[in-house]
Amino acid sequence: MADKKNDIKNIPDSFDNVAGAMVGVGAGSSKILDAVYSGQLPIGDIELDCAVLDGGVRVLSERAIHRAFGSKRGGSHWKRMKENEGGANLPSFLSAKNYSDFISSDLEVALKEPVLYRTNTGATPAHGIKAELLPEICGVFLSARRAGELHKSQEHLAIQAEVLMEAFAKVGIIALVDEATGYQLDRTHDALRLLLSKYIAQGLQKWLKTFPDAFFAELDRLYGNDTSHGKRPQYYGRFINKYVYEPIENGYVKRELDKLNITDDGKRRAHFHRWLNDEGRNMLIHQIGRVQGLMEMCQDIEHFKGAAKKQRNVSIAPYLFDDMNRIIE
Repeated sequence: MADKKNDIKNIPDSFDNVAGAMVGVGAGSSKILDAVYSGQLPIGDIELDCAVLDGGVRVLSERAIHRAFGSKRGGSHWKRMKENEGGANLPSFLSAKNYSDFISSDLEVALKEPVLYRTNTGATPAHGIKAELLPEICGVFLSARRAGELHKSQEHLAIQAEVLMEAFAKVGIIALVDEATGYQLDRTHDALRLLLSKYIAQGLQKWLKTFPDAFFAELDRLYGNDTSHGKRPQYYGRFINKYVYEPIENGYVKRELDKLNITDDGKRRAHFHRWLNDEGRNMLIHQIGRVQGLMEMCQDIEHFKGAAKKQRNVSIAPYLFDDMNRIIE
């Protein structure tokens, strides 16, 4: 009787989840943490996906670090994974055997147990590496080069490590001076002041038509209204506050505009956009365009509300201090 052949079927899952299962990542890091803040960290000419998790844990996306070093999960990496089947493995950018003498035991343990986290509820968990480990990872490449153990195909990794280490040094010395002088206590306030200066003018600007007629025509269509006579319902104002102003700098600018614009008895002095300077008004126009474009793609207001949940906030200063972000929250 002929032997039956087993069909190999595609695995309906993401690459990271399948790889995590193969290397046993879940054994030491089964808890999935939620990101309190997430963003991108610009270092040199690259950007690293990063997040601050519950408990203040700072992580960088393992996938982003792969990109930073231009590494790929090639055949040799999968061979090493197979040889260590059932056990934990180092990320592919440090899995080559000639690195082993330069990886400390603490770093090895940390890298074999990445932090599992998700940036949004229901999102597929990502593998994260604690941010403070990145300089140590760079040190592995630089130590291997000093010892003459880098292969020619790995030399670019040491060059990239130098770029990253130089950026860390610049940021680090600034942080040390801030701490030594006590400036870090005032830095948050100053950062907020500088942020506001990007948006808000010293006095009221002359009236400029910022919201185009087409914006309100789309609102009429979504709500099934006719406001061509010029009188618009109050909930249009609430719509603009929620979907136009609130997503700018996580609502911080909107709250500051409220302080400027609303009197003690609750009356408004002027339209919000009349307080904005040129740069702030340009950001507002950009946000109006984003919202209007989304409205044009939706059939009704409920369709729009569902689609708007997927839109990200906009910012001209997305990389300010964590302390400032906590104040905004």
